[in-house]
Amino acid sequence: MFGRIDHIGIAVEDLDAALALYEGRFAMAQSYREVVEEQGVEAVLLDLGENHVELLRPLGEETPVGRFLARKGPGIHHVAYQVPDIDAALAALQEAGMRTIDERPRIGIRGSRVAFLHPAATGAVLTELVEPAGAHDEPRR
Repeated sequence: MFGRIDHIGIAVEDLDAALALYEGRFAMAQSYREVVEEQGVEAVLLDLGENHVELLRPLGEETPVGRFLARKGPGIHHVAYQVPDIDAALAALQEAGMRTIDERPRIGIRGSRVAFLHPAATGAVLTELVEPAGAHDEPRR
């Protein structure tokens, strides 16, 4: 069902300090930065081979990442798996009785389509499905 790990999401309070660590000390290249209003975060993707580390700074205390930070502090927020067809993957998981946060995919960073599975159904790990943007675009003629 899962193609590969797309990224590991890490909740941070101070994005500049986190970037100093990941870019400076770990020598990871920043590949993308975006404010995702719908999810209430500023997100930065750092390259790690074919995968990414995603740093997430909440836009407010009452956002999902803001509430996570208040409860647990900075750290791993979620694991994201790439899927070739998010509609099919989500439908199969729901049909199998898997509890989801999202009933339907929504737009995530870089125009990807994403959906989250509830941690209660995934061994206490918030799990994200990611279909990269353009995965189902029609071929150009």
